[in-house]
Amino acid sequence: MNRAERLVLWIAILASFVAFLDGTVVNVALPAMQRELGGGLTTQQWIVDAYLVTLGALILVAGSLSDLFGRALILRVGLIGFGAASIAIAAAPDPLFLIIARAIQGIAGALLVPSSLALITSTFRGPAQARAIGIWTASTTAALLVGPVLGGGFVDLLSWRYAFLINVLPIAVTLWLLAILHHPDVRNPDAKVDWAGAVLCTVGLGGIVFALIEQDRLGWSNPLIWGSAVIGGAALIGFLVRQATARFPLMPLSLFTVRNFWAGNVATAFIYGALGIAGLVLGVFLQQVSGWPATLAGLAFLPTTIIMVALSERFGTLAGRFGPRLFMTLGPLVMAAGTLLQLTVTADVNYWLQVLPSMIVFGLGLALTVAPLTSAVLGAIDPSRSGIASAVNNAVARIAGLLTVAMLGVIAGGAITVIGLHRSIIVTAAMFAVGGVCSLLGIRNPPRTAAPAVGEGGGAQSGTDSPVIRSDSSDATPS
Repeated sequence: MNRAERLVLWIAILASFVAFLDGTVVNVALPAMQRELGGGLTTQQWIVDAYLVTLGALILVAGSLSDLFGRALILRVGLIGFGAASIAIAAAPDPLFLIIARAIQGIAGALLVPSSLALITSTFRGPAQARAIGIWTASTTAALLVGPVLGGGFVDLLSWRYAFLINVLPIAVTLWLLAILHHPDVRNPDAKVDWAGAVLCTVGLGGIVFALIEQDRLGWSNPLIWGSAVIGGAALIGFLVRQATARFPLMPLSLFTVRNFWAGNVATAFIYGALGIAGLVLGVFLQQVSGWPATLAGLAFLPTTIIMVALSERFGTLAGRFGPRLFMTLGPLVMAAGTLLQLTVTADVNYWLQVLPSMIVFGLGLALTVAPLTSAVLGAIDPSRSGIASAVNNAVARIAGLLTVAMLGVIAGGAITVIGLHRSIIVTAAMFAVGGVCSLLGIRNPPRTAAPAVGEGGGAQSGTDSPVIRSDSSDATPS
């Protein structure tokens, strides 16, 4: 890689790191937030989902904004907004203020991940792209490594409020790297933003999530609950109709005519839906039921993240060489097996016998899955559409997690007890297994050709040993 390519990779890593770091911090900070600000499981669900509602709905807008204004500018706006919202969260006086600040943080977060991934997919192609995505995956997974540990340390030694300020440094470094990156930022002045579609998507997700979370308190017979569900469902249907008829849709349905793109997104929905509740439930259980301090609860996930960091780049490279199908099939099935090992967990949890084996197996499955999945979905699309493809895939992942967290009260039976944990484990394992089966049946390995080509069957591949690399200017290539 030359200097510009290395800077692009670092910027993509750090920008995504910020968003991922916050998610892991929240999971270990929830019990401390509840003790200080009040509220039960419903409040905890809203703290997580307020972020995911705006993130999932507006990630699609971010793709259009990146095309219109350039990815570097959108990344800058997202980073500054994310930092400001983090400061507001740290100063929250009550749960309502905190939930609103989390929603604003989700708006800023929506600008980060798709734009950063699009920088990679428009700069690298073929095996080089798969390797770059593997490096990105391994590096951003460090957020899963340091987030729970740092967050838990801040919660135990200082306050949960300080835990939300730990992303200030990576934000500052990323802004500096963007300033020194002398790289043309591709813009399309003819791009349009489908604001009507954005409103329909936000109303749809918000209505469905409100009904799922609040039904435990108000009941399905309450007009506010079923009315919200009906309005949300109608808005989501309206969103799909809008995308089929709009001149400049947020989510071009033509993307789903590419087999690996639609199949990969179906797998993404099940896999990331399961991931949405996997770490959340166990982290809260260890603190609220088993009485662990936040630091130890964060350290419990350390083996998984170490395995991810150690193996993601390797599996990303292998997926670029042999195709993603095998990895995307085995990975979720291994994660399902690792999750089921947690059925041995009791209130007096024995970490070495009941948790550690699960973390090791789960980490192996996660490393097998993430980089090949990302590479398969984005590598199937022409680089000129990588921004919107990345946005759609990220939206699917975040919305899947959003809905499973919203359903957590139903899944766990209203409380995270031993029984609630075990019910959640069974549902989570089943979703991982379905994701693996979807990959087996739907994903096709791209053909290995002598020259790089992007087409209906998948991403570019190279028949030579040298990686295929394209500069960011390839983003201007018409599809």
